[in-house]
Amino acid sequence: MFREYTEAIVIALIAALFLRAFVVQAFKIPSGSMIPTLVIGDHILVNKLSYGLRLPDLNWLPFAGCVDMARGSHVVNWDAPERGDVVVFIYPQDRCKDFIKRVVGVPGDEVVIRDKKVFINGEPVKDPHAHFEDKGMTLGAGHLRDNLGPVKVPEGHVFVMGDNRDRSFDSRFWGFVPIDDVRGRAFVKYWSWDSDDEKGWGERLRWWRIGMLIY
Repeated sequence: MFREYTEAIVIALIAALFLRAFVVQAFKIPSGSMIPTLVIGDHILVNKLSYGLRLPDLNWLPFAGCVDMARGSHVVNWDAPERGDVVVFIYPQDRCKDFIKRVVGVPGDEVVIRDKKVFINGEPVKDPHAHFEDKGMTLGAGHLRDNLGPVKVPEGHVFVMGDNRDRSFDSRFWGFVPIDDVRGRAFVKYWSWDSDDEKGWGERLRWWRIGMLIY
């Protein structure tokens, strides 16, 4: 009996590690850069097979630490991120961190932002997910939040922005994301918890967000 239980537990652990390494991974939203699509405290699942097969990350191993060679990379690609996809990727300026944003531009696109309005290849973009908290405009050289470009997305990269356009640190400020660093596409919220300690348990659980698909 003990042996059967042990074997079942070991098999379950191996299956869980396999799923996490190659198929699906859970992430918690730490900031408001994707409001209202995602809010602080949302827990999401990311499909790691959306665009291809990646080598598994090794950062969970005690000896690996956070090193670039332990982050994994694509070995087979069968699709590419499209405009509108919400993706998790390795942050280019600190490869120990993962960011989540929405793909706005794909390879070859010319991206222009004028007075907060996004234009792709000279055409205004239908932007139903964009959220603005600041009615004012940033002006002058170096103020890239509301006016940018034109910039052309290079091959093998994407241009990403947060849905909360006035409160997002994204490609407008630090550039493009290599497609090879895209870890997967976010597809569902499986849990959501408000961190406000002054609220009761029933108020902190955002039950209406659980199970919502991410578009």
